[in-house]
Amino acid sequence: MSIQSPQSQSRIQDPQVPDPQTDPVLSAYRKSIDNIDAALIHMLAERFRITQAVGEYKAKTHLPPADPGREARQIERLRKLAVEADLDPEFSEKFIRFVIDEVIRHHRIARGG
Repeated sequence: MSIQSPQSQSRIQDPQVPDPQTDPVLSAYRKSIDNIDAALIHMLAERFRITQAVGEYKAKTHLPPADPGREARQIERLRKLAVEADLDPEFSEKFIRFVIDEVIRHHRIARGG
């Protein structure tokens, strides 16, 4: 007697439930998600290359690592873009805040502390 997981039991009980491993519709969605994830990683890498140069410039010119005014303007701008794109503005703010905090950390390191 073999023991089956609840998922495999539901497939046996309901032949209408597609197998997530072989479902072509789900596979196409997942391929698109994978492509978008790859693009996001490349975009973030490019963003951090640029912000690294900004951090080095700020360190050289004795500018502070953080610019709270610019950060607030960026967050507000991106929240508006999120609303226009039908994306949760709270999520967009959390995401960009995480990115900004990491950039500031890098800028502090470039400054020597």
